Amino acid sequence: MTLNYRSFGFQVLAGMVIGLLLGLLARSMGAGPDGELNALSQALKTIGGIFVQLLKAIVAPLVFAAIVASIANLRALDNAARLAGRTLLWFAITALIAVVVGLAVGLLIQPGLSAKGAPIPAGHVTSVGGWLDFLKGLIPDNALGLSGSTKIADDGKATTSLSFNILQLLVISIAVGLATLKLGERADPFLAFVRSLLAVVRTLLGWIIRLTPIGSAGLIGTAVATYGWTALAQLGSFAGAVYLGLAIIILGVYPLLLILNGINPLRFFSIAWPAIQLGFVSRSSVGTLPVTESVTERMGVERGYAAFAVPLAATTKMDGCASIYPAIAAIFVAGFYGIPLHAMDYALIVIVSVIGSAATAGLTGAIVMLTLTLSTLGLPLEGAGLLLAIDPILDMGRTAVNVAGQVLVATIVAKQEGLLEADALNEAPVTAVPA
Repeated sequence: MTLNYRSFGFQVLAGMVIGLLLGLLARSMGAGPDGELNALSQALKTIGGIFVQLLKAIVAPLVFAAIVASIANLRALDNAARLAGRTLLWFAITALIAVVVGLAVGLLIQPGLSAKGAPIPAGHVTSVGGWLDFLKGLIPDNALGLSGSTKIADDGKATTSLSFNILQLLVISIAVGLATLKLGERADPFLAFVRSLLAVVRTLLGWIIRLTPIGSAGLIGTAVATYGWTALAQLGSFAGAVYLGLAIIILGVYPLLLILNGINPLRFFSIAWPAIQLGFVSRSSVGTLPVTESVTERMGVERGYAAFAVPLAATTKMDGCASIYPAIAAIFVAGFYGIPLHAMDYALIVIVSVIGSAATAGLTGAIVMLTLTLSTLGLPLEGAGLLLAIDPILDMGRTAVNVAGQVLVATIVAKQEGLLEADALNEAPVTAVPA
């Protein structure tokens, strides 16, 4: 098999290897004069820091535009409110189960826990403390969810910075999306702008993601130079935890839900397998959409409902990317930097995973949910950049679970609503992935 040196996956792998080698070299060079970072360590830290800053800059507009546009898409379903409501309810139910599984696996394995915590990056914001603080924090202080902070250095110099409160931005986005539903056609000009904004922001995000090989080299190099082999061992433990969570969902939770709804799991997976397989290889729920819709119809799901449920699920129903992965990632990042998480933090992870999944989209869904979750908890986004180095390995399993869940919800709702052909699951032939 010929190795494609131009593929993004190879480039990320190359960046990871280069970062590892440079990090080991920087570590062997020791500290610079007066104990500061040596030149190579400083260069790696700067490259990684710039990449993280770019990620931070894109989160707020992406979350706002994606959630408003997703809610506005419900306008076309006014004549099928019950069907849409039940579909969204099952999206939430399966997302809730998945995030709970993710939290359980993360707490059991503790993939980021180390003997000594990594230093917390400058600018870290403490997460929300109690229920009253949480409720107060939901109410936006201003229309943009902006907050300011001023720090006074030892030399007396004051530095003021602005940042988005992502939780408040979620509330604002949901409110604006619901307002567009209320206004109907009068909101069309605004929605045209939002959808254009979303397209622009996704393009910008795509450009930033293309910098992942360089950014991961800087972040991995900095981690190795600072913490040695410990960081690499923790990344392996994190990947194992994610795949364990994914296996529990697709091999345990999904079959149980199917059985409870009178659907044969073996026949379900035999029919859904072409879409699941393609999702694993392509790493794109959107790219797998035609096959996903095809196998859903072969399940016996009525064509009209499948045409609604599957495309909606392809962008908002992602148990792998939006629930399991960010839950385990948050626990990893908190453990890696030695930041304790409390009951409120775990509750926030659940809320963000169930509600914030509307911000997921195509190839970048996991990245959006990861940055959204870490930002909401006030955890360092440097951790997100570090995890991006092994993202292609994780994305295959995440996407396979995403696709399986998308077919699952459509099939269960169709069965409950009488839109599933009684004998289709027994008669539908199993075919290979369409060319």
